[in-house]
Amino acid sequence: MNMLITVCGRGGSKGIPGKNIKMLGGRPLIAHTIEMALKAAEVFGADVELSTDSEEIRRVAGEWGLKSDYVRPDFLANDTCGKPEAIRDVMYYAEGKHGKRYDYVLDLDVTSPLRSLDDVKECVRLIEGDPEALTVFSVSPCRRNPYFAMVERKGNGYYGVVCDGSMYKSRQESPKVYDMNGSIYVYRREALDCENPRAVTPRSIVYEMPHVCFDLDEPEDFDYMEWQFERGLKF
Repeated sequence: MNMLITVCGRGGSKGIPGKNIKMLGGRPLIAHTIEMALKAAEVFGADVELSTDSEEIRRVAGEWGLKSDYVRPDFLANDTCGKPEAIRDVMYYAEGKHGKRYDYVLDLDVTSPLRSLDDVKECVRLIEGDPEALTVFSVSPCRRNPYFAMVERKGNGYYGVVCDGSMYKSRQESPKVYDMNGSIYVYRREALDCENPRAVTPRSIVYEMPHVCFDLDEPEDFDYMEWQFERGLKF
């Protein structure tokens, strides 16, 4: 099995300025993911590549053991570009660099670092165990259910549940849904090497994390994650 591990971080974050290198638990945020990527690389005999458009992120990543000459093109570093397209581009770069063809790409998101090596191993085990699966991604339990407790504006201007839940009388009866926590994604090569690469495909499976995990989008998210680290939370 040939595997590439990617660590992707754009510069110019709007929600939390400079979040990829903002200090968390005494280290830059990206350092937590680099540490996990290097551990996983040892387990799977994988290569690791950094994808960034920021020289500052590249410098900090190098200080924490992940050096790379790859530069993410501008058209893959804007707010409208999907991340799988950026992952595909660095995959092609790494294949040329290392002279191999990857079977899987494991992407570890910088902004969702609350993961363990066991979490990563389980995600890889799941996709290896299902030859038809195109992707695996980590999820967390969802506090609100779109069949019962989430509403949206409909075409007539009035509001109703996001998904038709008329057949369900309670949240407990509704289909189980999850939050994508953004921490771990595993792509089978064909999920990326196509015209329209996506993380969620018609043949995706999920790994439900047995512990707290969430993505950093807003400043209050960072405050909460800092609190988790101050508590000495370990995975």
